Amino acid sequence: MGGGLGGVAAALAALRRGRSVLMTEETEWVGGQLTSQGVPPDEHPWIEQFGCTRSYRALREAIRAYYRTWYPLTEEALSRPDLNPGEGRVSRLCHEPRVAAAVLDAMLAPYIATERLRVLYGHRPVAAAVDGDRITGVTVADPSGRTRELTAPFVIDATELGDLLPLAGAEHVTGFESRRRTGEPSAPEEDQPANMQAFSWVFAVDHRPGEDHTIDRPAGYSAWARYQPPGWPNPLISLTAPDPRTLETVPRTFVPNVDSGPVVADQSKDPGDKDLWVFRRILSRRVLRPGFAESDVTVVNWPMIDYMVGPIIGTSEEERAKHLDGARELSLSMLYWLQTEAPRPDGGTGWPGLRPHGGAMGTGDGLAKAPYIRESRRIEARRTVVEQDLSLAVRGAHGAVRYPDSVGIGMYRIDLHPSTGGDTYIDVASCPFQIPLGALIPVRLRNLLSASKNIGTTHITNGCYRLHPVEWNVGEVAGALAAHCLANHLEPEQVHATERLLQDFQDDLVRDGVELAWPEIKGY
Repeated sequence: MGGGLGGVAAALAALRRGRSVLMTEETEWVGGQLTSQGVPPDEHPWIEQFGCTRSYRALREAIRAYYRTWYPLTEEALSRPDLNPGEGRVSRLCHEPRVAAAVLDAMLAPYIATERLRVLYGHRPVAAAVDGDRITGVTVADPSGRTRELTAPFVIDATELGDLLPLAGAEHVTGFESRRRTGEPSAPEEDQPANMQAFSWVFAVDHRPGEDHTIDRPAGYSAWARYQPPGWPNPLISLTAPDPRTLETVPRTFVPNVDSGPVVADQSKDPGDKDLWVFRRILSRRVLRPGFAESDVTVVNWPMIDYMVGPIIGTSEEERAKHLDGARELSLSMLYWLQTEAPRPDGGTGWPGLRPHGGAMGTGDGLAKAPYIRESRRIEARRTVVEQDLSLAVRGAHGAVRYPDSVGIGMYRIDLHPSTGGDTYIDVASCPFQIPLGALIPVRLRNLLSASKNIGTTHITNGCYRLHPVEWNVGEVAGALAAHCLANHLEPEQVHATERLLQDFQDDLVRDGVELAWPEIKGY
C-alpha cells in the first residue's frame, strides 16, 4: 500500500527474490517525496562513499546516467562522476522530480512487462478485513469512489500517512509522545497526539527577465501575508525565519539565476539555506551547453511555506481537505509575494519574471503533485527508536546504540520542522545510527510490515529516520523480509526473536548490498 520511496524499494526487494507484487499509489508517479512531493534527496555527507544500500546507490547513479544520456551537458559536467544537475546546496544530487520518476519507472518496467508487478495508480486504501491477528484483505478506492478488494499473504504499509494502520486496527501512535512515555530529553511532559510536524506544498520556478508571469492574487493572500505563527519573529511570508539550529532570526536572500560558482553540498559544514535560489536548485544552467536553458530551475521548499495551522491525520475528511487547500494557498501566496513584493538588491520589489515551472513537477501550475509529508502515524513496534539511542549529546563518543537486529544504517540530524502544536524547531545533533528490524514489525498483527515513515520511531527520532536513503532502506528490508518469510515458511516475529533466523536474514540482506553497520568515520 503506497508507492513512495519505501514502497518502490519494498516492491523491488520482493521482486528480486522471485515474488509477485501488487502496489497501489495515490498519484500518477511512484517515488513519493523524491518525485510527486518534489523534494530533492536529503542525505548525509558520506553518501558518495558509503551509508546506503546498493539499490539506493543504483538509483542515484541511474539518475545521473539519465542526465548524461539525454541532456546536453557541458564537457565539464559530463566528466564529473559526482554530477549534481542542479548544483544545489541541499544535496550532492539535486535533480528534477520528473527525472527521478522516469528512472523509477524504468527500474520497475521489467517486472511490469513480465506481469510480476502490477501498479494501481490513483488508488488508496479505504478499509481492511482482519481475522484475529492477520489482515485478510484491503479495500482500495480510485478517485471516482469505485472500490476493489485486494488479498495477499503479506501487506506492507508504505503510505505517506500510515493510512492502513487505523483501517486494520494496528496499534499506533500519532504526534508527540511524552517524556514519561519515552524518556526522551526533548519530549514534553504530556502526550500531544495532535502535535505533528508541518507539511508543505512544494513548487518549482524559473525566471524569465522582462516577462510577466504574475499569477492571479490568491483569495486568501491578505490573511497569509499577515499570518505570524506562534514563536515566529515576523510574518511567515517573508525571507526571514528562525535558524533551525540556534532559533536566532536569520534573513535569507533570493536572487534568481544568481551565479553562485561551483557548489559542494555538505550540510554538516554549511546547511546551505541562506541563499534560497541555490539551496534547492534542481537544474543549473552551468551544467548545460550555452544557450540551451534560459534559466535555472529551483524548488521552493522553505520554512516559510510550512503549513502548521492543523494536521491532516486524525481529522475529518472536511478538515483534512481544508488544510490541504490551505497549504496550497499558502504556497501560491508565497509565489505571488515573490513576484510582487519580495525585496530586490536594486531596491525594487517583486520578480514578475518568476515563472511556475510545471515541467519539473509534471503539473500545470508548478506545484508538486502531492504535499510533502514529514510525519506519519507510527506503529507500536517490537522496538522503538528513542532520542537517547542516537543523540550526540547523550551518546557522545560511544556513538549510537548498536542494535543486534540491525538491518541498515542512516545518518541525519534530528530535524523537526515547526509543528501544529506551536513548536518552532527541534534540532538535535545525532550520531550515525542503525535501523533495527524490530522497528518495522508491529506488536500484534502478524502479516503487516511498515515501510515508510510509519516505523517504530517517536515524534523526535522520526526527524532523522524520515529522509530519502533511510526510507528506501526501510522499504527494501520490509520487502525482503516478506519474501524471506514466504520462502522459508516463517513469520516476521520468528525472524526477529530467534538469533539463528535473524542472522540468516541479515546475511541475506548483506548479500543484496545492505550495510548493517557504519565503518569508522575519522574526525566525526
